[in-house]
Parts: sequence; structure tokens; C-alpha cells
Amino acid sequence: MSSSEPCAHCPSRKDVKEDGEAVVVLNTHIKHPLQSRWVLWFYKNDKSKMWQDNLRIVTKFDTVEDFWALFDNMQPASKLSSGCDYAVFRDGIVPMWEDRRNKCGGRWLVTLSKQQRHSELDRFWLESLLCIIGEGFGSFSGDVCGAVINIRTKGDKIAVWTTNTENREAVIHIGRRYKEELNLPKKLVIGYQAHADTATKSNSITKNKFVV
Repeated sequence: MSSSEPCAHCPSRKDVKEDGEAVVVLNTHIKHPLQSRWVLWFYKNDKSKMWQDNLRIVTKFDTVEDFWALFDNMQPASKLSSGCDYAVFRDGIVPMWEDRRNKCGGRWLVTLSKQQRHSELDRFWLESLLCIIGEGFGSFSGDVCGAVINIRTKGDKIAVWTTNTENREAVIHIGRRYKEELNLPKKLVIGYQAHADTATKSNSITKNKFVV
């Protein structure tokens, strides 16, 4: 659409009276609301502080326009230093296992190689955000709590968190839809891990509860 075309959601710049006199009407920019309010969190690892003290709210948004204004002005995930996280969660849900909306849930996890940080990481993160804030999982969108990206030296991770591991139908649907939206190869398997299993693991590997 060219810049000269009127916006379908805004009043025209002029309203013409019957006598031909033009009356200028100010454009009113109408923002497009999201179904939920979302919160951007930032985590930076500082070993001198408690984990919770390293996690802070950056801002909240609840319109399409505010999301893009935020995304276009925030540091790309691929430029963050190792040990940093971004998290975007529904307002009222803290991105930690202990939150009441998360403690019985889990995450669909995508692990990326070091080489993918500069080729695919930012695209995957954006697609993840568009999936969650756009309620892109149909009738199961309400089961999604948020998304997290972890920047790590050994390899970055992106995950979509859901609220209940026992809601198998919702979890599988969300995983399949998420995989499609990231345009991942069908032969590439991604796994779903319960937070309870991750919290009590005895080694660096958490067993997948589901895979797609």
C-alpha cells in the first residue's frame, strides 16, 4: 500500500460539506489490540545475586503496534551476551518454574547450534513471539504461558511454555503447530519437557515427555 492511500482504520483527512467547503479532520491512529497483555522480561546472569534478582521486567504491551515498536528497538537476541535471556509471558505469569501457572507445565524446546545464532536464531525467536502473541494455536492458545530464549556459549535455546503437561491434546497440538511455524524439517524432532523433570534432573539431560 502506498503512503498516499487512506488507512482503512482511520478517518479520512478531509470531510467535504454539501456546499463544497473542505473541513480538515485530524487522522486518528487506531491501534490493533492483542487478545492478551504481554510482558517482556530480561535476565542477565550475575552470580553475585540470587537468580530471581537477575530477572526484571522491561515493559508490557497489548497492541500489535506496541509489539513492533518494541521488537524493532530491542537488542536482537543474536547480539546478547552469553548468559542472557529474553522472555515474553502473559501478564501475571512470571517466567519461572515456581509460578502457579507454570509449575504443572513444561516446554517445547528448540536447541540451536553455534552456527545458527547468526543465520536463524533471530528469525526463530520472532516467529515464536508471533505465534504466542497472535494466539496462533487455535483453541489451545490459552494453554500457552509464554516463550523464552536462552543465549548460551554451548548453544542457544528457544522454548514455548505451556501450563499443563497432562493436557496431552493441547501440548501435542501446540508442538506440531510450533514446528510448522518455524518451518522446521519434518525429520527434525523437537521434544517437550516437563518443568518438574527439568527441576529434579540428576544430569544435564531431561527426558522428553512428548516429541513431534
